[in-house]
Amino acid sequence: MNDIDTYVEAATRDNTRRSYQAAVRHFEIEWGGFLPATADSITRYLVHYANSLAINTLQQRLAALAQWHIDQGFPDPSKSPIVRKVLKGIRTLHPAQEKRARPLQIEQIRQIIAWIDAGIIDAIAVADRARHLRLQRDKALLLLGFWRGFRGDELARLRVEHVDAVAGQGMSCFLPLTKSDRQARGTTFRAPALASLCPVDAYLSWTGLAQLSEGAVFRGIDRWGHVRDAGLHINSLVPLLRAMFDAAGIPFAEQYSGHSLRRGFANWASSNGWDLKTLMEYVGWRDVQSAMRYVQPVDPFAQLSPARPNAELHR
Repeated sequence: MNDIDTYVEAATRDNTRRSYQAAVRHFEIEWGGFLPATADSITRYLVHYANSLAINTLQQRLAALAQWHIDQGFPDPSKSPIVRKVLKGIRTLHPAQEKRARPLQIEQIRQIIAWIDAGIIDAIAVADRARHLRLQRDKALLLLGFWRGFRGDELARLRVEHVDAVAGQGMSCFLPLTKSDRQARGTTFRAPALASLCPVDAYLSWTGLAQLSEGAVFRGIDRWGHVRDAGLHINSLVPLLRAMFDAAGIPFAEQYSGHSLRRGFANWASSNGWDLKTLMEYVGWRDVQSAMRYVQPVDPFAQLSPARPNAELHR
């Protein structure tokens, strides 16, 4: 790889690059398409998977194919009117409600942390260093992910040298590239020190126990208690969270994902009086639509007295 390729690759987030590569492989290998593609082959591809793939998946595949053509210097067939019409027709004939991760509630955070803390005490008592490390890591990952509203890939890419944490004061986390940072200028996120469920204390306890001074914050741990050099892979994050939630007794653990922390914080903030502008600035959303996808709307009928519903409605 030459210097130009190195900088071009650095301009794209790793998970975006992987998803685009997978989409191109799907078009070529699984469906049997040829690149560069024509508008006709793109439309036939969309129609072929109209019944089996969600509209969001088809749109992501279309974006990947468009980017491939742009990168290779070919005309983009996805801009053809027929492709756009077919996609609109699929959306019309195959409507589907967007699947969203279940938000993690603050009461569930308390339950999980109580389970983790009890496990840490047991692990120390029997000198199980591997379990002690995993639980301390998972506690830091959970609390930092929730209180900062981080995405899963942001947690996976966080580095020790980009974090400044002071007990009792707070912490700052610098990410060189985020989804909303189109200019790749880097973004600094701050997290508070709290009296309970504190992300700062959890982070300092984890990095101190693991003796981390640089590199990825969240890493794998082998059966002998050795902390790996490489960070957790983004694909391992969701299974890790679900296993943690299930072990802590959280119902429907399989319905949670990395976005559950972000959605959970957004709902907590809105229910505690944060206005939308403050929430957007804190989390890093650039547009209202992105924010509203995470905030669960308030049911206006939930506040009605069950004893006098008609009187309230007709007042």
